[in-house]
Amino acid sequence: MSKHRIGIIGGSGLYHIEGFTNQKWVKVKTPFGPPSDELLTGTLAGREVVFLPRHARGHRILPSELNHRANLWAMKSLGVAWVISVSAVGSLQAKYRPCDIVLPDQFLDRTKRDFEHTYFGRGIVGHIAFADPICEELRQLLLKAGKDELRESQTSSSKSKRDSHGSSFRTIAIHDGGTYVNMEGPAFSTRAESITNHKLGYDVIGMTNLGEAKCAREAEIAYATMAMITDYDCWKVDEAHVTVEMVIANLMKNAATAKAIIARVLPQIPTDPNWPCHDGLKNAIMTDKKLWPAKTKKELAPLLKKYL
Repeated sequence: MSKHRIGIIGGSGLYHIEGFTNQKWVKVKTPFGPPSDELLTGTLAGREVVFLPRHARGHRILPSELNHRANLWAMKSLGVAWVISVSAVGSLQAKYRPCDIVLPDQFLDRTKRDFEHTYFGRGIVGHIAFADPICEELRQLLLKAGKDELRESQTSSSKSKRDSHGSSFRTIAIHDGGTYVNMEGPAFSTRAESITNHKLGYDVIGMTNLGEAKCAREAEIAYATMAMITDYDCWKVDEAHVTVEMVIANLMKNAATAKAIIARVLPQIPTDPNWPCHDGLKNAIMTDKKLWPAKTKKELAPLLKKYL
């Protein structure tokens, strides 16, 4: 078994995956404050896994309250080299329907918290390359696993099968690529904002993933997002605008699909972290090592140890 672990960040229900064994909740202290919750370690599909409930068990943390630095630092300190993020998003285009899955390859930042999305400062200057913010190797593995899982599950489902509301099941789609707009929240979009994002051709909108992606890149963790569509935001005037009830209902439908894809993709992830994202700091740090403040160097030890 690889000494390098695979991280999963998502809703609290995701750790109830069949076959997730040797579970142990671990409390991690970080120089950046507490993570969202304790982290759940264990074994799934033959791989060592670390799970973090993004908003804490019981969903107690706002998107704007998430401590991305602490969350990814904790993952790194536990030996995580890959992170799969599962999150609810709104669709900005008609082709992305509720319960579909989008695997974004780009982000647009509409937050106001850049200083909380970096480990650098305090005497060490670093500038990561972020033109391609998602780990493409991991994203492609998720795409293949998602297509295989949906094809098998939909082939085995009878066309006459009915859901609890009596309507026929439709085919769930997985979409290759797209731009994730990261808004601040916690309020959902105004209609003017939503229509603007729709007309500009962006794909999905959420409140959480950009900070994770930036901190993951600085921590040399390969990061990819499974964006689970729950609603049409509010640009689509012929649809009911997004509500908490709508989001929760579709989250429950999405959870089973997300669990199945995760269990399928884990064995496909290499055991050695040798993708470009795993060397994200190689040419990023501008400050001479001789000038690194001892306190900052100590705080960033899990990230910088191979460069010390």
